[in-house]
Amino acid sequence: MTARVVLSSGFARRYTGGEREFMVEAKNLRAAIKALDQLFPGLGRHLEEETTVAIDGEIHEVGYLQPLRQDSEVFFIPKIEGG
Repeated sequence: MTARVVLSSGFARRYTGGEREFMVEAKNLRAAIKALDQLFPGLGRHLEEETTVAIDGEIHEVGYLQPLRQDSEVFFIPKIEGG
């Protein structure tokens, strides 16, 4: 399955040199994170720790085994923390 992955602009500046959108081969969210980590070593850990994910418009707090469909859109959103 090919999925379109999108990072926020701030996250992209910090980790991918500003590149925001990627097409990855992945059957589930965990495989998408692994594919991005292969492109940018260390990125996977940051995605797991610092983001929430929306798959096809639905937000998932933890969903590593969440399946992806052909042409799914995966958005990594920075977590908002309050005090």
